[in-house]
Amino acid sequence: MRADFHGTTILAVRRDGKAAIAGDGQLTMEDIIIKGGGRKVRKLFDGKVLVGYAGAAADALALLELFEGKLKQYNGDMTRSVIEVAKEWRMDRSLRKLEADMVVLDNEKMFMLSGLGEVVEPDDEVIALGSGGAYALAAARALLQSTTLSAREIAEKSLRIASEICVYTNSNITVEETSVAQPGEVFDMNPPISSPIKQITPADIVRELDKYIIGQNSAKRAVAIALRNRWRRQQVDGELREEIYPNNIILIGPTGVGKTELARRLANLSGAPFIKVEASKYTEVGYVGRDVESMIRDLMDTAVTKVKSEQREALQVMIEHSVQERLLDLMLPVPRPRRRRGEETSDVGRRTRRAEQDRRRRMREKMRVELMAGLLDNETVEIEVPEDQMPLMQIFSAQGIEEMGINLPEMMGGDGRKMRRRKVTLAEARDFITEEELERQIDMDRVIREAVRRTETAGIVFLDEIDKIAAPSEGGEGGPDVSRSGVQRDILPVVEGTTVTTKYGLIRTDHILFIAAGAFTVTKPSDLIPELQGRFPIRVELDKLGAEEFLRILTEPKNALVKQYTALLATEGVTLTFTRDALREVADIAHKVNQRTEDIGARRLHTLMTTLLDDILFDAPDVKRAKITITKERVIKMLSEIAEDEDLSRFIL
Repeated sequence: MRADFHGTTILAVRRDGKAAIAGDGQLTMEDIIIKGGGRKVRKLFDGKVLVGYAGAAADALALLELFEGKLKQYNGDMTRSVIEVAKEWRMDRSLRKLEADMVVLDNEKMFMLSGLGEVVEPDDEVIALGSGGAYALAAARALLQSTTLSAREIAEKSLRIASEICVYTNSNITVEETSVAQPGEVFDMNPPISSPIKQITPADIVRELDKYIIGQNSAKRAVAIALRNRWRRQQVDGELREEIYPNNIILIGPTGVGKTELARRLANLSGAPFIKVEASKYTEVGYVGRDVESMIRDLMDTAVTKVKSEQREALQVMIEHSVQERLLDLMLPVPRPRRRRGEETSDVGRRTRRAEQDRRRRMREKMRVELMAGLLDNETVEIEVPEDQMPLMQIFSAQGIEEMGINLPEMMGGDGRKMRRRKVTLAEARDFITEEELERQIDMDRVIREAVRRTETAGIVFLDEIDKIAAPSEGGEGGPDVSRSGVQRDILPVVEGTTVTTKYGLIRTDHILFIAAGAFTVTKPSDLIPELQGRFPIRVELDKLGAEEFLRILTEPKNALVKQYTALLATEGVTLTFTRDALREVADIAHKVNQRTEDIGARRLHTLMTTLLDDILFDAPDVKRAKITITKERVIKMLSEIAEDEDLSRFIL
């Protein structure tokens, strides 16, 4: 007796040129609920086509794969694809045994494929399948006639009504809707690549920076305007766009006031290729070290990695079925055919082979559902995995020391991939196979083209420690810092606009935004060569931090030190709290120490907090469910020596 796993209710709705499909999450075997969170609706073809199924889950997935293949074959022609699937369903002997119904729709049409291989196009804008289909259909028609709800809202509300009536339909509902297609739009088989610059206003950028950085409003406004100008330039048409160059920024301020934190948060906000580098690690051409053009090569590497990551996320759903089939092949390998003479033509031989095929198909369907439910994750399988990649080699080139991955077997004409057998769990095998399928599906030529475009039009380089390459005017050019001006001269053409050779091709730097930063305690911005000064027209001076700013830094940012230590000790079962007076005392001590010794800004707080909590951090594993309150008295007791002893405080960062 065959025990099938069934999906239950699917509802598809179209309204106002928009399509939506909803499915509940219940999966049953006869009258037993096997799973309550199943997913029976899918988006195909870049979100232009929606699919939902009811009936035997494994059968429906086989039909889904067939339909998706036809959709690709006929370049998104849904009607043609549905008809071709129906033909094969009726004519193919193995497909005729599949027991499932399927709904497919886009913004213009919808069809139902029945278990007999028939194609039905409904008279109205709604269609339903499964045990609760009649209830969902009635609710949807009523909502279409009496409300102005959208297709998505009608699908979800109607299916929820059906779940209250039908025992085979639950309220764990998944809804998908079609992507908006513009007139004349052509279907793209590759996943879309998102815009390189997020459309956020300067005020939004400042508000986001306020969550992590206290004060420094002038610097926040400057970088917010610069980021918004990147987006504005993209909206300009014609030749004028190429004539709009970025206004590079130089941030001037002592250490510990937020320059590096500003760079870190910009990387998340910009949505564009971003890299933070230190000017002090570059050397003049002719000296041992990295040349300045390597920052553009690093920026390009970052862009390729980012675009490739986006492609991987977009392909995850598309390769899900392929990964599942390969996992099933590992669990249930296809046996080698062993045929005897005369067996091929005998009725007994044919019946035996068909019976064996049916038995294997039923077993595979059962294992598929168990695989989807995660019941087989701990099973052990043997797979082939690639050997570790060849190590990176440093080579000397005309541009300096660079790292290159050289794969000698590939250079000699081989495929460069040495495989080895390894026993892993099915969960680990899924990760290996997913990675392999993603690498196979990603179009690297397309990824590189997009990465080059993003780097040239939206790239941002944060050039930190630029004061370290400025030669003091009274110091001359002699001594160990002889190459400082040389590094500046090498940086100048990169900032002005040049063409840099990378392993991905030539990269123009004309429209890359450069944000430089430096403390300038020993030198001044005017010590930079005049040509380089002129390439940073916007100068922003960051304010020194006082006791009030330190108090806010301890408590207000999302990553405040107090929140960090509270979370760390909570993992040991210790509840840590601070009084307001205690935090103010810490801020005052940090300010006093900075005034008496070297001013290292907010970094002073890290050492003071570690010293203050030293005993608690050490003893926390031995303290069970303790509640500790840090008071002003404890702060004075623990930090008084640092605050009072000037000689001792010099040894505290």
